[in-house]
Amino acid sequence: MDITRDKLASYMDHTLLKPEATAADIDRVVEEARRFHTASVCVNPCWVPRVAEGLKGSGVSTCTVIGFPLGATTTATKVAEAREAVDTGAQEVDMVINVGRLKGNEDDAVRGDIAAVADAAHEGGALLKVIIETCLLTDEEKVRACKLSQEAGADFVKTSTGFSTGGATADDVRLMRETAGANMGVKASGGIRTLADAMTMIDAGASRLGVSAAVSILEELPA
Repeated sequence: MDITRDKLASYMDHTLLKPEATAADIDRVVEEARRFHTASVCVNPCWVPRVAEGLKGSGVSTCTVIGFPLGATTTATKVAEAREAVDTGAQEVDMVINVGRLKGNEDDAVRGDIAAVADAAHEGGALLKVIIETCLLTDEEKVRACKLSQEAGADFVKTSTGFSTGGATADDVRLMRETAGANMGVKASGGIRTLADAMTMIDAGASRLGVSAAVSILEELPA
């Protein structure tokens, strides 16, 4: 698949989730996202107001993370985080699934957790992506996580936080796309560092990429 720099940028959530990121680091990522016109800038919740202000008029969305990175906070906490994020400018929220409840076959609890955050996001006009943390799951659990996310009203399923034992793989993205079908987004995130990595994930079915190396990847293509 041939791709232009502008087209590839439209797949990218330009991401900075390091706990040591400073305001200056956040401002740099915002400037880069404006320059390359990525899909979004994805940051920790405390930076949402700054990013939303910095992206005004750019057409680039503000994205943040909820229940990050473990997914083991309560549903009420996740809902509160999502509402505050949307109220302060987030247009997309990426929540972490409750991995332990999924692995314990507590499907109703997992579905309810996602649905509550989906409602909070959608009430504010935001998209919800559900991070299923594929590196911790069997294939059966990955399929179940995708189906529960769909049933709960999520807009995307996402492979990874980037903070666990592994990131995105083409096989996982392919399985998620097969399960989610054509009407749900699939975001590959974690370990995507080169143009070849990005194209592998897109070819496997990803409709969004979470990348901290957006600039170096995009600069592999001609302007």
